[in-house]
Amino acid sequence: MALPWYKEGLRFACTGCGKCCTGAPGVVWVSEEEISQIAQHLQVEVEKFRKRYVRVVEGRLSLKEYPVTWDCIFLKEGKKCSIYEVRPKQCRTYPWWASNLESPEAWKRAAAECEGIRSDGPLFTKEEIERECTSRSGCNDESKC
Repeated sequence: MALPWYKEGLRFACTGCGKCCTGAPGVVWVSEEEISQIAQHLQVEVEKFRKRYVRVVEGRLSLKEYPVTWDCIFLKEGKKCSIYEVRPKQCRTYPWWASNLESPEAWKRAAAECEGIRSDGPLFTKEEIERECTSRSGCNDESKC
């Protein structure tokens, strides 16, 4: 099996800019465990949290988005994540998604949107990248992660 194009690793450092949390309609999948963790962090009962912040998309649980802007419901003033410490695994594993790792061109497209994909961030090894990519919660098909 051929080694992936990123066999020498890739550099990334999250700047907390919030750009990955904005834009066209999307989904942020959340597990029951993540819902509990975020609710606890916000000091809200789980059921209240569910009603206020969670929706069902294609039979799965996702965080809500603001209508019109499609920003994540937890993206607050200054485009900062208000639950960064307990954000869902989908958010924690960005940009290590299969769609961003398909090719150097896909990585460059992601870099155009994400200022953290830059040459001076820490180097992540091939093994670290693949571990993050395949750890996405609720993803049974890595090609859709």
